[in-house]
Amino acid sequence: MNIGIIGTGYVGLVTGACFAEFGVQVTCMDSNAQKIEGLKKGIVPIYEPGLEELVRKNIRNHRLMFTTDIRQAVEAALVIFIAVGTPPRGDGLADLSSVEAVAQAIAERLDGYKVIALKSTVPVGTGDRLRAIISQRLKEQIDFDIVSNPEFLREGSAIEDFMRPNRVVIGATSPQAIAILRDLYRPLYLIDTPFVITDNRTAEMIKYASNAFLATKISFINEVANLCEKVGGDIHMIAKAMGLDGRIGPKFLHPGPGFGGSCFPKDIKALNQLASEKQYDFKLLRAVIEVNDNQRVLMLDKIKKVLGPLKNQTVGVLGLSYKPNTDDIRESPAIDLIRLLQEERARLKVYDPAAMEAAKPILKQVVFCSGPYEVAKGADAIVLATEWNEFRNLDLELLKQSLKQPIFVDLRNVYDPAKMISLGFHYVGVGRAAIPSA
Repeated sequence: MNIGIIGTGYVGLVTGACFAEFGVQVTCMDSNAQKIEGLKKGIVPIYEPGLEELVRKNIRNHRLMFTTDIRQAVEAALVIFIAVGTPPRGDGLADLSSVEAVAQAIAERLDGYKVIALKSTVPVGTGDRLRAIISQRLKEQIDFDIVSNPEFLREGSAIEDFMRPNRVVIGATSPQAIAILRDLYRPLYLIDTPFVITDNRTAEMIKYASNAFLATKISFINEVANLCEKVGGDIHMIAKAMGLDGRIGPKFLHPGPGFGGSCFPKDIKALNQLASEKQYDFKLLRAVIEVNDNQRVLMLDKIKKVLGPLKNQTVGVLGLSYKPNTDDIRESPAIDLIRLLQEERARLKVYDPAAMEAAKPILKQVVFCSGPYEVAKGADAIVLATEWNEFRNLDLELLKQSLKQPIFVDLRNVYDPAKMISLGFHYVGVGRAAIPSA
């Protein structure tokens, strides 16, 4: 089978490389000529473990090609995936201008039956909207089907998520389109992947509802953690006990500075705005957003509590990306915290294993360092903001010697408080009752 993918951002590139690995002939199209020239050489513009190797392998095997010509991606393909960005508009809803432009371009080049599958996260009803746009732009009567096929890829483990997904959602009413998508995903039947076959609107809502629920779990455990600091208790043991309940599950019960990234903040705001437009007050979702925004401020308060006035004090921050194993800094709690620290006129030293280049254009008057010990050298406190693996086993004696004063603010609860205190650190975590410094 030949497929085309419009958009070589995170979702489009991972989808294209993984389908090529399944043996499908894939043509990825993007209007960014510089990006396409790099991809033709196997240069991947995003940080995602294993992706560059997968792209290069399938280029060599002639199953994966890249172009700036949308005609090449459309004409040879039976299935065309739309995977362009849907950034938030000023009112919180998703900006569908790129999706609609792609739909118009596809309509002008349809030369026979095609399945047009939406990978982009879009508001409920977008599939119907694209069907109307394409129908109006067709030069002649040509049959086509619109399918909603949302992605559930986690940055940092996207290839595994594609190859071994929890489920595949196909939203369509056409038996022919459903059969074609089932055939395309046939390798996943061998590992008994559940398939959810439904209508377009339900599939579109599944994506938003899934992300909103996961974000809710994060905000909930942060609220419990904040209460633990006032009444006592260890949030890690609480989260562990909660997670052992099969009705709750252990994932996304990790306290910290809140969620970020390209999906959760954008999607829950879009869903909340959609509810408002339909005159429904989604109280729970509004609370999730409010808690997440406030969590950054509470992390700043932790730092101020141990350092006092921050003016002219040097704070070292470990981690810039919103989560480990990605260079994505969109809506990153670490970046938000740095900006709050700057408002308090603190001096900043920072390091991240992958996100330094992405952060440099947006972070001014910040010292970018080559590693964690350079960050610590002469700093008044160190803040662990993103739980990269290389931050999990730091040389604590060297770190303490490098710091001006041994203050360690662990916003991801990576380290054991008792051990840190025994080593002479003033240790601050999240959701752990205050333990007197040694």
